[in-house]
This record gives sequence, C-alpha cells and structure tokens, in this order.
Amino acid sequence: MRKAKPIMIQGTMSNAGKSLLCAALCRIFRQDGYRVAPFKSQNMALNSFITDEGLEMGRAQVVQAEAAGVKPSVLMNPILLKPTTDVGSQVIVNGEVRGNMRAADYFKYKTELIPDILHAYDTLAEENDILVIEGAGSPAEINLKSADIVNMGMAKMANAPVLLVGDIDRGGVFAQLYGTVALLEPDERAMVKATVINKFRGDVSILAPGLDMLYDLVKIPCAGVVPYVRVDIDDEDSLSERLTAGERKEIDIAVISLPRISNFTDFSPFSRFSGVSLRYVKNLFELGSPDLIMIPGTKSTIADLKWMRQNGLEAGVLKAASRGVPVFGICGGLQMLGAKISDPLGTEGGGEIAGMGLLPHETVFAGQKTRAQTEGTFENLSGLLAPLNGLGYRGYEIHMGQSGDTGAVVQRGDVYGSYIHGLFDENGIAGAIVRALYEKRGLPFDENAVFDVRAYRESQYDALADAVRGALDMDMIYKILEEGV
Repeated sequence: MRKAKPIMIQGTMSNAGKSLLCAALCRIFRQDGYRVAPFKSQNMALNSFITDEGLEMGRAQVVQAEAAGVKPSVLMNPILLKPTTDVGSQVIVNGEVRGNMRAADYFKYKTELIPDILHAYDTLAEENDILVIEGAGSPAEINLKSADIVNMGMAKMANAPVLLVGDIDRGGVFAQLYGTVALLEPDERAMVKATVINKFRGDVSILAPGLDMLYDLVKIPCAGVVPYVRVDIDDEDSLSERLTAGERKEIDIAVISLPRISNFTDFSPFSRFSGVSLRYVKNLFELGSPDLIMIPGTKSTIADLKWMRQNGLEAGVLKAASRGVPVFGICGGLQMLGAKISDPLGTEGGGEIAGMGLLPHETVFAGQKTRAQTEGTFENLSGLLAPLNGLGYRGYEIHMGQSGDTGAVVQRGDVYGSYIHGLFDENGIAGAIVRALYEKRGLPFDENAVFDVRAYRESQYDALADAVRGALDMDMIYKILEEGV
C-alpha cells in the first residue's frame, strides 16, 4: 500500500537544474518535518556511488539523499546507464550489472524493467511521507515517448503531479516551456500542475509580464522564479560548469578532462580552498605547469589513454613527473599510470596497450566488477603525501580492471594511484595535501582554510533550500502535493 505523496520535477532539457531543485525540495521537506526520499527510475551518468550493500547507483540521488538526511539506497535509482560508447551503455539494474547494450537494443528492452522500477518505488513509498521524483532530459522527446519510463511514463506509474522546469540562463525559456507543454498529450498536460523558471539573474519584475502571457497560453501557473544559486554541491554530469580550465591561483591543480571521465567529483574538496585552482584541462596548452596533476576515472581506460597519447597530454604528464610534479591517478587514472593495460574479454572494447610506466602494476580487465565500500588508515606514504600517514580514509571502489594488490595507495616517488573514489572527502585529507603543496612552493598556508567537510556540506544544502524556499510559492507546492493529479 503506497503511503508517500509524490511530486515530480521534469525539465525542458538536460541540465535545466532538475537535480539541484530535487535536492532543494528534499531538504525543504525534511526541514518541515517530513520523511522524504528522492527517486529517479533511470539515470544516465558516469558519476556513480557504491552503497553499504555494495550496490551501484547514480551520484545525483546520493546528493539528494544527503539533502533529505537519509542513507543512500539503490531503491532511489533502480536503473543506471553508464555510457561505454556513443551508442551503447552498461546497464545496471538494482545496483547489479545486467550487461552492455546498444541504445537501440536497450530502447526495445527497457519496458521489461518496469516491475523493478515499481518495486523500488513502492518500497520507498511505504517508508516515507513524500517522494521527490526526478525526470531525465525532456518529456517532449516525441520519438521516445512510446517506451518512456522516466518522464511522463514514470509520472503515470507514480500518479505524480509534475513541476516543469525551464532554464532561463540558456535563453528562450518561454519557448522551452510553451513548446514542451504543446508537445505533450492532453492527459500528460493535465499532470503538469506548475511551471518553474530556473537560473534567473536580474530583476524579476521585468519578467512578470512574460509569466502572465505564458499562463494565458498554457493555463498552468508559475510556482516561482528561482535565482541562479551558487552553492558548492556536486553536479550530476559532464555538463557541469566545473569541467572548465579556469584561472590559475597560488596553488594550481590540473585534472585531465578525459573524454569518458567518471566520478570527476572526487576532486571537489580541493576547490573549496580559496588559494587553490582546480582546473579541468583537455589539451597540452591548458595543462601548463601545475603543482599537482590528477588523472580521474574513466569508463574506457584504453580509449582515453590513446586520446591522451594522441593529443600530447600523456607526454605532458610524463615531462611534468620527470620534473618532480606530483601525479595522482584515481581508478582509471591509476590503471593508466601503470605498465600495461589488457582487456582480453572486451569489457571496455578490448585490446592491450602499454601504460605510462610511472607505476609498476599491470591491469587486466575481468568479467566481474569490483564494488565495495572501503575504509582504513594511511600508512607508509612518503614524499608529498607523507603528512597523510595516520589519517583515516573512507570511500568506495567501482572497477572492472584488476591491478594486483595496490592497497589504499600505490606509490613510486611522487606518483600515486588509488582505486578509491571519495578518497579526499574525509576531514583533513585534502587540507593536508594542500598544506604540503604550499610548503613545497615555500608559501605560507592559512590554517584557517581547513574546515569541517560534513558541516560545510550541510551548510550548502541549507543555503540551497533557503534560496529555493524563498523563490517558490511553497503554499502552492504543498497544495499540489495534497491534491495530487
């Protein structure tokens, strides 16, 4: 028996801000005393997370769960698609790999997953007062609607009223909203109970006449105009504004922006230091002369190493390492730094390639994915990372490749690698590395720059909730919740 009242956020396009608005509503409902959980039937992303049970889910719902003050559960994201090529993805159902599928094959198959979606949704609904459901892309993709399981298809399964969000920052927001509504079927249109304009900068009074005209056209009220909120909360996908080269500061950290980059949020803790630039670089020119180079995870290690080899970034990393610039690889980055990578089963496309040779291990891709949470204490590190010895770490592993016994961190000189995602999130770790970089440069380090990571994260969720609560007509939102569809 379903108990929770649902509300669904759909957008006029990808990156309209659905994920953050869902996080904001999760926080607001929690602040108002409700048991709330997020839900997204199908997520396509390379940023993923491993739960306590060793199951894999999208990070967007992890962020929303944190905002709601609940433990992340794979029930919140029963289907995760991790793109492996431009036309295919690894399909993960209930946290377990189901296999790789071409887009056309998955399109034919996905309605078979409706029982899994409903089981996850119903289980959450029995445990909560409110479920905040996130759509994907746009509900007006008329070529995909016949087998939709994530937008209006999901709204119908959950009997959920819909808030339709448009992104004014990219322009044409009235056309976005009007065009989306116009392409919906009459029964779908009836489920849209309010529009929301997101990422607004400027004087709302200038926008007011347009809101009135939009209402006259679609007969759907506007629940609010949300300002462009600048909060430090992890973004969902590669459209993130974080993935830019950026300016150089006192301490410069360069992250290689691989074509199939995954879990780029691993490095977010470093961006919270005012004197540190965290730049995502795509070519040798952007690399420059950083103080630390990070190589992130990837869904296609061999292909992305070839990309680095072809555009000169591999040579740039090797040259920097020879000058004593520290290099740190996470997951796929760890694999690239080793001596050889082999994919005999075609897990990520097949083949064999020599690695960068900066670390001694060899990697072989297996048919079984390693999925686990892990924690421990740093030991026996030297060089730049010696100050980490004795500090506790916690994170999670998601990888098909096996590289022998690397421990928490494998090291040769000032080249380091680890399979652990989230390694820098625990209190003190990023700060110790930044302090060591300052000392290496002979610059004074402000000890006040080190902060409580968890308290900071909670403050960011509260700031997001405050901004969205102030912008939305919350009486209207609660009325929509109460009346449903």
